[in-house]
Amino acid sequence: MLTVAAVAAPDAMNWWQALVLGIVEGITEYLPVSSTGHLLLVQRLFGIGGSEASEAFAICIQAGAIAAVLGLYRQRLFAMWAGVRGQNPAGRTLAVHLVAAFVPAAVLGFVLQKVLKKYLFGGNAWGLWPVVAAWFVGGVAILAVNVYRRRRQESDRPRFDLEGLTVRMSLVIGVSQCLALWPGTSRSLVTIVGGILVGLRMRAAVEFSFLLGLLTLGAATSYDALKHGREMLAAYGPLPLALGFVAAWLSAVLAVKWMVAYLNRHGLEVFGWYRIALALGVTVWLLRAGR
Repeated sequence: MLTVAAVAAPDAMNWWQALVLGIVEGITEYLPVSSTGHLLLVQRLFGIGGSEASEAFAICIQAGAIAAVLGLYRQRLFAMWAGVRGQNPAGRTLAVHLVAAFVPAAVLGFVLQKVLKKYLFGGNAWGLWPVVAAWFVGGVAILAVNVYRRRRQESDRPRFDLEGLTVRMSLVIGVSQCLALWPGTSRSLVTIVGGILVGLRMRAAVEFSFLLGLLTLGAATSYDALKHGREMLAAYGPLPLALGFVAAWLSAVLAVKWMVAYLNRHGLEVFGWYRIALALGVTVWLLRAGR
């Protein structure tokens, strides 16, 4: 999830709302459905969105999802750490590729943070409409990529694992991650699709997306914790944050394990239909509510 905090007066949050937000974050962070979009929707339903405290909370509970991937992919992380110390060439290469993929979105997000905050997040005049549009477009894109993958498989073009990545390919994935600066797009979606388009196998594209998320989400979480942590704790206290973290961690562990197994058997198509259905459903709700 890539996001920035919005400016407004903080609203109250009780323990069960924090728990629900943590579960939503953990389930949706690594699925190609946009955790940012789901959190903005749930916050709107709870009446707690649009403040610095609420947006910082939504970002900081990403730490639970980060912890889940740290545990599940610890062997890859150990290999990269050994590579940084000069003991594992393959691990060092993977670390370089992740850094190369991280840089484009990090730079663009820093440069455009004020614009994104003003027009796409929190209390912007367009409300949830940017998210709804991204859900729909992303759903259509998934279905199109699914057709593309089938044609590639039929043509017997070779696909490769992470060991076949180059820096140039990693940069392509990193540039695709910039699309996730628009809320509702899904960082997981664009990086998985980016990996597929450069030639990675589905499992390798998913793994690279998860590992890249450690850098991207870690940077976003650290930035907002340092910048808006005081407002968040003053508004909610430590208990909701702890509940959100634990709920995000546990639900992310379950979601990641399920997603890896599911995608290897079925592909992304179901998420495309889900995104389109969700976009249409929320559109009806917004129109009826006059928003």
